[in-house]
Amino acid sequence: MINLFKKIGGLALCGALLFSLTASAQAPQTVEPVLPKNWHQLDLKTDGYYGISLKQAYQLLKGKKSKTVVVATIDSGIDTAQVDLQGILWTNPKEIPGNGIDDDHDGYVDDVHGWNFLGGPNGKCDFNETTEEIREYFKLKDKYLNTTEATATNKKEYAYWLTVKAVHDSTIAKSSDELKQLSPIMNALEVTSGVIKKTLQLTADAAFTQKDLDKITSTNDTTTQSKNIWSMIFQQEGDGSNSTKVLADLSEELTKDNNDINPDLDSRKHIVGDNPDDNSNPHYGNNILKYEDCSHGTGVAGLIGAKRGNGYGIDGVADNVRIMAIKAVPNGDEYDKDISNVIRFAVDHGAQVINMSFGKKLSPHKDWVDAAFKYAAAKNVLLVMAAGNDNQDVDKTPTYPNDTFADGSGTDAGNVICVGASSAKLDEKLPASFSNYGKKNVDVFAPGVKVTSIDKDAEFNTADGTSFASPITAGIAALVLEYYPHLSARQLKQVILASAKPLIGRKVILPGTADKMVDFTSLSKTGGIVNAYKALMIASTMKGELK
Repeated sequence: MINLFKKIGGLALCGALLFSLTASAQAPQTVEPVLPKNWHQLDLKTDGYYGISLKQAYQLLKGKKSKTVVVATIDSGIDTAQVDLQGILWTNPKEIPGNGIDDDHDGYVDDVHGWNFLGGPNGKCDFNETTEEIREYFKLKDKYLNTTEATATNKKEYAYWLTVKAVHDSTIAKSSDELKQLSPIMNALEVTSGVIKKTLQLTADAAFTQKDLDKITSTNDTTTQSKNIWSMIFQQEGDGSNSTKVLADLSEELTKDNNDINPDLDSRKHIVGDNPDDNSNPHYGNNILKYEDCSHGTGVAGLIGAKRGNGYGIDGVADNVRIMAIKAVPNGDEYDKDISNVIRFAVDHGAQVINMSFGKKLSPHKDWVDAAFKYAAAKNVLLVMAAGNDNQDVDKTPTYPNDTFADGSGTDAGNVICVGASSAKLDEKLPASFSNYGKKNVDVFAPGVKVTSIDKDAEFNTADGTSFASPITAGIAALVLEYYPHLSARQLKQVILASAKPLIGRKVILPGTADKMVDFTSLSKTGGIVNAYKALMIASTMKGELK
């Protein structure tokens, strides 16, 4: 998901610490229409929002029987107690919960609903990490910092070092700037939240929302300015936000930046206890899936399969799935070792679709991840992954993982779908301003702007990101597979891509630019946005490759 503060960092919130709003913060803000909570599921023609036509899809499926599909989410974990996920979580049929025994002899004790590859003994978890370029920089700097191309004996490794150093330096500069910018904002929001809580007579640990702000009638300057600041924040965040979430989100971003500048390079060793550069043993971690950072994974799971029609939370895209939750993505970059092992874990435990809402700039053990991609393909498992949120052309600047294999054996795997993020309206802002794109390496776009899902601790969250576009697409894939179980992963990818009608001639703003106009079809392979109804229509005409 995209962090709010990266988008509003230029606003004059820093001055709020001294209760001195600048003209830009005092000026009337452009109020955007509130989107329906389920806009991503709506239909462009009937509802006016460029969603996935889910109502029409279910009308098409009336009276038809479905088969349960297992979807694995490789993410930050999951709140297994979330109401909207009850009855939806995958349960290992061969494992007896809580007996401390590896009943199914798979090397993982009590892996009831999934596994945590970031876990260690005594319930610990390495969920705060740094980026891959920081880890690689410190691994290589003693060897190459004072080396030149002429003196380097290993030319290939030296060339890699130059790439690592360039990415490292860019990340350090960016994280340093963000810390300078966001730290005073954090201070301002903490001070102003205290003013709001005092005015509303709330306890220190209570949260407030826009509705609470609307109750404030005080004309005191300090109170009025504090209210204006938080109103602006809530307007940016969308429905369902509260002060606790905003501060937690900003704190997470500050932690991530600080982890880059002041990295704890031994946290993995001290907590998990393994060597991430040795992939000889995949049996590490623990079975605890809920930690304080599990919001992202919970939201991803909800978009795929939150219980439909229960009058609570949201309705997931697919109506007969079981979510296998695998924790491998920290606040920072995931390890290649973990990703290679979690894919194999998911495949070996029956996952048919795997959602991967993560990514990074370097992949030191890409061959391990590539081998896992190929393993999934051999076992007929579809991988759906987020394109990334750096508004860049991934054809020119690749992100990882990807299906351009390091050994040259392939550049477009038949079981991998890469998803960019789109917004709610068919206008020049259709592609999300943050979304990565690429005519060759991004397959399709899906809703990813102001998307609402469930959160941990019975909460809800509206956020942006290709992290949301990916599970919406994975949900469509699972829905298709429920009703057409004989389709292979290769066919399933074909169905999803074919459902995206190319928007030929539709001029849009190129992500990352202010006003550069391009044809929407230039941003992905299909040039369109996924559609559940069309996917089912196409699937109904296909003869499945599986028996």
